[in-house]
Amino acid sequence: MNEDPTRRRLGRGLAALIGEIDRPSSAAPGSEQVVREDRRVPIEFISPNPRNPRRNFAEEDLADLSNSIREHGIVQPVVVRPAAADGRYEIIAGERRWRAAQRAGLTEVPVIVRDVDDRVALELAIIENVQRSDLNPVEEAAGYQQLMEEHNYTQADLGQVIGKSRSHVANTLRLLKLPQSVRDMIIDGSLTAGHARTLVNAADPEKLARRIIEEGLSVRQAEALASEPDAQEGAPRVKREKDADTRSLEKLLSDHIGLKVQINHKEKGGELRVGYKTLEQLDELCRLLQR
Repeated sequence: MNEDPTRRRLGRGLAALIGEIDRPSSAAPGSEQVVREDRRVPIEFISPNPRNPRRNFAEEDLADLSNSIREHGIVQPVVVRPAAADGRYEIIAGERRWRAAQRAGLTEVPVIVRDVDDRVALELAIIENVQRSDLNPVEEAAGYQQLMEEHNYTQADLGQVIGKSRSHVANTLRLLKLPQSVRDMIIDGSLTAGHARTLVNAADPEKLARRIIEEGLSVRQAEALASEPDAQEGAPRVKREKDADTRSLEKLLSDHIGLKVQINHKEKGGELRVGYKTLEQLDELCRLLQR
């Protein structure tokens, strides 16, 4: 099969843009990507891209950036493309900066204008966000899926364009097979992408996801749990293996207070359990804690 000449041109065009997406530069003679000069544009003339793969903007991050912009202005211009003949623009990269600038009360923002089509605009948005780790894994997967559906990309094509391995693309796309409830856990950070991928073929991924979070299981333990035939039927909970440091700390605390101490690590934080057999032991523990 002959290589698609559009893809060959695309690779060279993106090579000139990746890493310089929000810095003005001059287009090389014969280049397909026309880069216009840096300028300032009224903020109301700029609109977000409805196809932007990034959907989540943390309120705390926006507030912090807004305060910084109010104090120092926008350091990196917003990358846009012409949206209409009336001087309006659509964001390619920098929507978070644009949102924060509105909160900061700016009336205009610095922009760099690039003449690119829908396909390249989407690619640049994905690349810019991936390089800055701004996309959560679900948003990244949705962006890949969009390129595949709308522009007939293969997983190998995507890997080449975004600078990731084909296996990374394939594993990321698998997350879209999970129910929305599990994807929400990935988006809010309570479940990692590595844990979530072990649940793709599970009969009840949401139930297993909650067990993984509650018990603070490792990815290997999650794989073992998901592979159990009776995992959905109230199988015994997976016993978390404790490292030598944790066991040593448990012994140190137990020897010090004279009671059995258990330390259980979870995905976020953990718990410390102290067991007692009599009320006298409980009273002694309370006295120790009060001291």
